[in-house]
Amino acid sequence: MQSALKRLWMPLSGRGLVIAVPLLFLLIFFLLPFLIVGKISVSEMGTVAVNDLFSIEDGVLKASIKFGNYVFLVQDSLYVQTYLRSLRYALATTLLCLAIGYPFAYFMARARSTLQPALLMLVMLPFWTSFLLRVYAWRGLLTEGGWVAEAVVALGLDRLLLAAGLISAPGQLMHTPFSLVLGMTYTYLPFMILPLYATLSKMDLRLLEAAADLGATPWTAFWRITVPLSKAGIIAGSMLVFIPCVGEYVIPELLGGPETLMIGRVLWDEFFSNNDWPVAASVAVVMVMLIIVPLALFNKYQAEARERP
Repeated sequence: MQSALKRLWMPLSGRGLVIAVPLLFLLIFFLLPFLIVGKISVSEMGTVAVNDLFSIEDGVLKASIKFGNYVFLVQDSLYVQTYLRSLRYALATTLLCLAIGYPFAYFMARARSTLQPALLMLVMLPFWTSFLLRVYAWRGLLTEGGWVAEAVVALGLDRLLLAAGLISAPGQLMHTPFSLVLGMTYTYLPFMILPLYATLSKMDLRLLEAAADLGATPWTAFWRITVPLSKAGIIAGSMLVFIPCVGEYVIPELLGGPETLMIGRVLWDEFFSNNDWPVAASVAVVMVMLIIVPLALFNKYQAEARERP
């Protein structure tokens, strides 16, 4: 009896317990809520609540599963355009964060060891202030008379932004694609810098010295050695920026405009304005699938690439 109990306990101790705890956490706080949302997405909306999927009438079990909500999302151009717009703005924000964050992370990793904690503190300093207050601060900076707005107009950059289609009129910076992408880039930039810094700081500098001894220029060594070795940080930072940007609600609501409508705002309207929970749940499920499916495929190909000789 004791040996049987011991065999049952063995998988739950040591390594098995370390794996089971985060797995249980994901099961309770991600998979279970997602299944509930999925159940709502194929249900009918009653007068005040969502109808049950299964019911018993005259001793017969009946299932009422409605996939029409997903068909409605595909047929309505509003949802299709909103999904594509959300992906486009999230991708633009990710690329901007990478372009700005990589040089900063590289400088941090190559700085003196006594200076690195101060630089790291500067990156983390915005987190000491409320996210909502920081976004509201950009409203004051970008509105007419704000410091940033006056500087952009004085330098004539507003005409360049107008030619690029990022603003609707000269000097009109608020409620435009420019203000939206600027706000999201500022907000999520630390999420790009930190993974890049963690990767670059661990890189073996002797590889660069060996490349220089073999005649490689600094630029060649950077592209052939530094960038490939920092690929893990680039991927991690890009995922940390891209995923929350797709479903962002606060920044588009405060800094965006009608032409920058994103899926987060549509989701809010379906839940709380239209009170159509099945359609809102369908919007949420499709949004999660747009993120998880490519990420899972990418992880699969990465694992297969590591297994190849």
